[in-house]
Order: sequence, then structure tokens, then C-alpha cells
Amino acid sequence: MCNPVRFNGKDLLEKLKGKKIMFIGDSVSLNHYESLLCLLHAAVPDARITTQTSNSTNTVTFEDHGVSISVFETHYLVDIEQEQIGRVLKLESIKDGNTWKDMDVLVFNTWLWWYRRGPKQPWDYVQEGQSILKDMDRMVAFQKGLTTWAKWVDSDVDTSKTTVIFQGISPFHYHGEEWDEPGATNCGKETEPVSGSSYPGGSPLALQVVEDVLSTIKKPVHLLNITTLSQLRKDGHPSSYNGFKGMDCTHWCVAGVPDTWNELLYTAITS
Repeated sequence: MCNPVRFNGKDLLEKLKGKKIMFIGDSVSLNHYESLLCLLHAAVPDARITTQTSNSTNTVTFEDHGVSISVFETHYLVDIEQEQIGRVLKLESIKDGNTWKDMDVLVFNTWLWWYRRGPKQPWDYVQEGQSILKDMDRMVAFQKGLTTWAKWVDSDVDTSKTTVIFQGISPFHYHGEEWDEPGATNCGKETEPVSGSSYPGGSPLALQVVEDVLSTIKKPVHLLNITTLSQLRKDGHPSSYNGFKGMDCTHWCVAGVPDTWNELLYTAITS
């Protein structure tokens, strides 16, 4: 039975005094980051706050505690570079690591973009070693990219100073057969969680890849295993109530599911 410590924003700010947290990943990381900011603001509504935006990073600093919380946007953790042939996804290159490794707490996430195809795919070729390919099995590419990140953690991060956390796999709800509603093609009409504590569709293969890769890392890395608790919340997405007018069963309402992720994050950081 999991009994996380209840989130305490004032306590978290005290424990992190003078420190820097960075969320690194795609728009699901932004979801996680926004939830944490809301929880902290609710705990200290009169706090002096400053904001800063530069390139791929947004930072909010709680000035009274000297705590900065940033989000760094990267879809794959590994690099995409513009070359003569086009945009190349480089499975063995992480150049942004120098920006990340000086933080006190790093919260990584990647998965959402690995299966994107067509106009939404932000690369034209994928490179592994000297081989440049038009495409490859996406789960294999995910595993290879994540392995590059794992090697970077072992070689570049001083875990005596920096806590490394991987967010786990955030699920989406577009296939009703996964929660025993075969006719449902999205989350639009869902108003209640899945009953019980197990998800009928089972665990996603991507989570197994994450667990396998994390097991190869010699340094301490904490997995925030958010997958099953989030799978049960088919009712937790913005659905049609969102800024881009489509059906969003990928991101999460705030307040909502990401607040629970932050309870787990609070426990991971404070323990």
C-alpha cells in the first residue's frame, strides 16, 4: 500500500531553500510544472514571485525562499539538428545537458512525441551512430534515445548534489477498449475514474522500456511511477475544454491528476 506524505507547500519551500528545480520534457512536463506552481502559490499566496523566460526555459522564483522552479522544453531529451538533408533526430547526442546538470532537482519526462508521424513529426531523419535512416521502429528509437540519456546521467550528473527523477509514462485515453468501453474513441464523455485499482488495458510497453533503461543506471535515479494511477483517471483530461479546440485526452486538468504526481514528487524530494 502506497501512503505518500500529504503535500505541504511551505515545508517544500523551506526544505528547498536556495535551490533550483527543473522539469525537462514535453508539454506533459509543463502540466506537471504548472500544477506544482499552483500548489505552492496556494500554500504561500503572498509570496514575492519573479518570472523569467529565455529560449527553451521558463522560470518562476519564490524570492523569499530563493527557490526557482523551471521548465525546459525538449520533446525527446536527445537532440534534433538542422543539417543539409533536413532535420535529424540524433539518438546518441544530448547537447542541452550542460544546462540541466547544475540544478538541484531534475525531473525528466519523454514519450509523447516518439510515436508522432506526419506533419506533427518535428524531424525528417533519425541517426544512430553513422547510420542515417528515414525512420525506424519507434519503440526501439525511444529505447535508444533513453539509453543515451541514462549514460549522460552516469557520466555527467553529480548525484551527491543533484536529485534525478524520471516522471514515468503519462497515459492518454483515446481507445475505450482499454477501459472496457469498446465504443469510446476518446475521453469526451468520461465523468468517473475506472473502478478498482488495476487498469483493464494493462501497463504500456513504454513503461517497461523506461524501467529496463533505468535499471542500467549506476547512479541513484528515482522513478515517479505515475502510470497506473493516471490510467485510472480517464475522466481527468481537458477533453473538449481546451485552448486548441480539439479533443485533448493527453494532457490533464489542473487542479487534478498532476497534483497527485506532485504529492509523489514531494515525498521523493523530502525523504
